[in-house]
Amino acid sequence: MFDEHVFETPRHTTRYLAAGPEDGAPILFLHGWPELALSWRGQLPVFGGLGFRAIAPDMRGYGGSTVHAAREAYAVEEAVTDMIALLDHLGAERAVWVAHDWGTPVMWALAQHHPDRVHALAALCVPYLPEGLSVETAAPLADRDLYPEDRWPAAQWDYQLHYRENLDAAVAAFEADPAASVRALFRAGTPKSVGQPSMLASVRARGGWFDGASAPDVPRDPRVLSAEGERAYAEALGRNGFRAPAFWYLNAEANRAYAERARDAWRLRAPVLFLHGAYDGICETLTSRLAEPMRTWCEDLSETVVPSGHWMAQERPVEVNAALARFLAAKRPELWRVAPPPAGQGVRGG
Repeated sequence: MFDEHVFETPRHTTRYLAAGPEDGAPILFLHGWPELALSWRGQLPVFGGLGFRAIAPDMRGYGGSTVHAAREAYAVEEAVTDMIALLDHLGAERAVWVAHDWGTPVMWALAQHHPDRVHALAALCVPYLPEGLSVETAAPLADRDLYPEDRWPAAQWDYQLHYRENLDAAVAAFEADPAASVRALFRAGTPKSVGQPSMLASVRARGGWFDGASAPDVPRDPRVLSAEGERAYAEALGRNGFRAPAFWYLNAEANRAYAERARDAWRLRAPVLFLHGAYDGICETLTSRLAEPMRTWCEDLSETVVPSGHWMAQERPVEVNAALARFLAAKRPELWRVAPPPAGQGVRGG
């Protein structure tokens, strides 16, 4: 289905998975917290089979890529540099970039600073905020009918403040039982959650993600997490720890400064696809104003709602693949090596 590769430089090592012909147009899939390249297992063989060179790296701090010790190593600028180096290693000038969760701020920043390296952009769940993603940029756009400011000043982004204020406790709670943490985190979305405050809005008040304790021992949710995925996540996070993934949340000031350096390029001209998660309480975009900046700053924007929670690519691979395929067929048909799928036909993941 896909092969494993390692790209090493004195600065950083990136492990990545690849599928499809080596001379195919590259499409790079960037994961978020606390995932792996394997998170895109439902997309890599599909787009490789369609003639693209489908690539999914372990982002820095994850899996087989370098786990840097310093917090500052997880600023978005560092990850953008990793991705440009990887694209150079692949011998390509441009790529289609697809991203989820913390992969999306990397993708958006790359498009600001390196627009000449972009064919098209597709984001799952996290929309474009030109100033970068942080509590300071996201909370003002929250649904204040759902999250009254006097009770939830940071809205559902409260959990990010927990990392800032209680890093050691947050990390220790996850690391107490990595497998249980993985099973607790990777859960499918549900329509019942719509219109209800997310548990992430009260993480600090509850003393942590799991009410001040370690993760509960819940069954694996097969709608999102395969047995293979559970083993891979648990092994990697058990080996590398949760501290490096948590550091991604602790560079808001540096990330805003990096975005400010590209202010003249905030308006994105490449085609953009955004996939809303209908049941995503982590990054809710349908009743809040979180998607509004994206509609202002993206010249060629397409939007689709997927009936999923936050772990969209794993929970709803068919819908994600179909939306990506339709988008690329419409916006970048010159990149196809085989005929695009007929209109309305889904593209199934492995």
